[in-house]
Amino acid sequence: MTTSTSTAQITVGELATRFLEQCGVKAAFGVISIHNMPILDAFHRRQKIRFVSARGEAGACNMADAYARVTGTLGVCVTSTGTGAGNAAGAMIEALTAGTPLLHLTGQIESPYLDRDLGYIHEAPAQVAMLQAVGKAAFRIRNPETALATLREAVRLAFTAPCGPVSIEIPIDVQGLLMDLPPEIAPLPVPPVVAPASEVQALAERLRSAKRPLLWLGGGARAAGPAVERFVKMGWGVVTSVQGRGILAEDHPASLGSYNLQKPAETLYQSCDAMLVVGSRLRSNETLRYKLKLPSKLYRIDANALAHNRGYTSDYFVQGDALHTLHALADLLEGHMQVDPALRKDVQQARREAEGLVDATLGAYVTLKNAVATQAGKALWWVRDITLSNTMWGNRAPVLDHPRAGVHALGGGIGQGLAMAIGTAIADAEHQLGRKTVALVGDGGFMLNVGELACAVQEKANLVVLLMNDSRYGVIRNIQDDIYGSRHCYVDLHTPDFAQFCASLKVTHLALSEPAQTAAVLQQAFATPGTVVVEVDMNRWGAFAVKFAGPILKKD
Repeated sequence: MTTSTSTAQITVGELATRFLEQCGVKAAFGVISIHNMPILDAFHRRQKIRFVSARGEAGACNMADAYARVTGTLGVCVTSTGTGAGNAAGAMIEALTAGTPLLHLTGQIESPYLDRDLGYIHEAPAQVAMLQAVGKAAFRIRNPETALATLREAVRLAFTAPCGPVSIEIPIDVQGLLMDLPPEIAPLPVPPVVAPASEVQALAERLRSAKRPLLWLGGGARAAGPAVERFVKMGWGVVTSVQGRGILAEDHPASLGSYNLQKPAETLYQSCDAMLVVGSRLRSNETLRYKLKLPSKLYRIDANALAHNRGYTSDYFVQGDALHTLHALADLLEGHMQVDPALRKDVQQARREAEGLVDATLGAYVTLKNAVATQAGKALWWVRDITLSNTMWGNRAPVLDHPRAGVHALGGGIGQGLAMAIGTAIADAEHQLGRKTVALVGDGGFMLNVGELACAVQEKANLVVLLMNDSRYGVIRNIQDDIYGSRHCYVDLHTPDFAQFCASLKVTHLALSEPAQTAAVLQQAFATPGTVVVEVDMNRWGAFAVKFAGPILKKD
């Protein structure tokens, strides 16, 4: 008597789908094409991952990036080969800059014709090399036998500090090949980087005598909130980069927020005898190109060993996960420090002065800034594009109380805000997070990916877009005034009638023509379900009180 056992068979495309389900992915973003249909067909058949059909691969990748930032889980983008994958390159650079764990799945032509320079339609020569250049790593799955190992390694790398996007290229014929269903397809664990106890001890010894210590928190410390609270209870002050906003609620009396480079902040730093920088690169635009005067003693904790001595010299450096290392450090410091009780009052004073300086630059737009805070409260996702209004106030206000509440184009590229807002709104819906998505964008950037507004409608994305319309590239025009003798070339923009455009897509459009209307218009916008565009007519509101002409420079 013989017995037979049968093993279920699936395609490589379905393996990728099942693997993403095991990664906890609830939504993925992309554009369907002939070179990714086996993957997306498995999405459709299994109905466990929501697939959002973007209007372009750049938007899809930005959506996946924002989804990952908000949820702390894996972002997933699916594109076609060649031009499709290339369209995502700019958004991949943004995800790399922001340290976002993202998996980019793309197709490739049939294996028999691959890498033969035959001019085969849709082939992209050196596509893997291109994707390696704009991400953390890139792989090709050549056969079913190596598919699971490649998927696992890609996601492990995406979540290994410094996190970043990883691409996998799968030829279309390989996507459709059958294979046995593996008994286990879960992702590999990614343990935190554990700092050596001796190094934590050495850091504690250096900090124990500090009387006026500050924490500078970056995006790499987003998960460290519980440990940060222990330092706050010891009397420490906290300042954050823009990426680190909300790790400590910004209305906490110990928080300077992200008012990190205004003159009152620099004055406060000079009164402090220690600064511990955690999970931050101390980027150029947040340190006056590395000339911001920080406390004389600068210590750093970072999971990335290469952060040591970058930008600023470290008096002592510890490689380790932010949460675990701060907890270990707090164990050694609690009950052994005598922090100056005046430090907290001085932090509050510096915060008030910095806020006042920012408000003084805004002119009429201080009304909008304050109204957003009033209408949205703190239960919001605050998404921003690279636009003049974000630079002037959006990077500092409104108050954020969640370490993932701020999403912005960290790499400096325009046109990514709308797509990021859609990804954020989808993340909120799928993970039932209960916050309102608000996006601050400029008219120039908005037009770059304006087609994604149709995606927002189709997906019933619940978001408010604050569209700052001055019919020009405002920052560039200011730079031309400042440096190029007011020769205004290539900055004036023809924009559509946004009310008519929104009407054609069945998007609610609200005009905000003057400051006196702000409270009523925003109240209506926030009460309206679905996607709402609030167009701020900047030409009627007038100019900011201070002209911003590029990143602030420190004068020697």
